[in-house]
Amino acid sequence: MTTLIQSAQNPTYKQALKLASNRRERLKLQQTLLDGSHLLSSWLDAGQQPVRVFITASSLNNPEISTLLQRCSAPLCLLDETLFSTLSELPSATGVLSQVTIPEKNAALQRGFCIALDGIQDPGNVGSILRSAAAAGVDQVWLSPACADVWSPKVLRAGMGAHAVLDLVERCELLEGCRSFQGRVAATLLDAAVGLYDADWQGDVVLVMGSEGAGVSPEVAALATLRVRIPMAAGIESLNVAAAAAICMFERVRQHGLGTGQRR
Repeated sequence: MTTLIQSAQNPTYKQALKLASNRRERLKLQQTLLDGSHLLSSWLDAGQQPVRVFITASSLNNPEISTLLQRCSAPLCLLDETLFSTLSELPSATGVLSQVTIPEKNAALQRGFCIALDGIQDPGNVGSILRSAAAAGVDQVWLSPACADVWSPKVLRAGMGAHAVLDLVERCELLEGCRSFQGRVAATLLDAAVGLYDADWQGDVVLVMGSEGAGVSPEVAALATLRVRIPMAAGIESLNVAAAAAICMFERVRQHGLGTGQRR
């Protein structure tokens, strides 16, 4: 069934507009918007269906989008081009937006290979880390309350479909999670740290990555049983947190192989 929406007063459109711009609305409804065919494809590939799909008339002529729509059982909403553009932050409209239900939050794992994001606020960094985490076979990602909204459009775009396959624990109390974890707590720190490639990454590990400015919070750092530093050329102070996280995760992969497959 396809519904034509031409008015900005339409309640379905107004709800979508709130989801696109308001974290409180996303938390309230436990829904978000996926912008573009790639994110919709990732969602469908993971065996999940959207709540509804917004399209434009021109997108119906796009073979890729037409193929994806054949896989969707959700209602279609045909939006006026101008209205569609207000739901997307991209300079060029993708032609397809999907309203989806955010998966229920699981409890923090006590074993496996996890990564904890301690106050990382840049949406691009959060999304990039999620993309690397999916590739590295991470079992679960913990995001502290101070992190960027993991279900925001910017993080979703940077994640490039990682949200569909990762087990995400949003607004996670990292101190409690680290204390309950049955393996080692690893963190990138300078004091009393061993080189990344000299560290033993075998077994159950939760890797903590700190915020762009402050790094790992002192309370969480105090729980670290594996303190590592990434070797760098002289005179270079630090790496982008997303790059540092990827380097650490794939050193663990090199030593141990992919994660234990405990994703939802």
